[in-house]
Amino acid sequence: MATDLPQLELMFNPWQQYEDHLYDIYLSTVVNGGLHFNGFPIKSQYRPETNGKGFSFWHLISEGDNEEERTPCPRRCERIRWFAWLIENVNACSEISWWENKRGSNTHVVIWLEHEKFALILAKRGGYYLIKTAYVVKSNREFTFRKEREKFRNAYKG
Repeated sequence: MATDLPQLELMFNPWQQYEDHLYDIYLSTVVNGGLHFNGFPIKSQYRPETNGKGFSFWHLISEGDNEEERTPCPRRCERIRWFAWLIENVNACSEISWWENKRGSNTHVVIWLEHEKFALILAKRGGYYLIKTAYVVKSNREFTFRKEREKFRNAYKG
């Protein structure tokens, strides 16, 4: 099934046209895509916006620890069509795994396409999920992900 992954959106110039192209895809597939996870709707955060584009969009396509200094990540940008696809196929594709984890007082859902080393993060809220970020998973994080996934699965076996 992972061979049915959506096409990559390879970068083209000028950057502003590429960014607008990515945002159009994001709006149609994520914001207006009618996405649900475990029976609850997926929502996106708009504020604070940057260059007229929503906060969730920037977190999906950029990286950096400081909000004001995040920079676009080509691998995230290329995978803009994967975000909705992962959510839509999470229970239909055995190559996608998901689990909940805690970060402080927040409960997050990790949706991981392990063989592609790509993860999407949702924040669990009252009656909906908020799309948080997505990224290419580095090897040190893979170990953590496997541990969290096993702990979550073991907790729900009994």
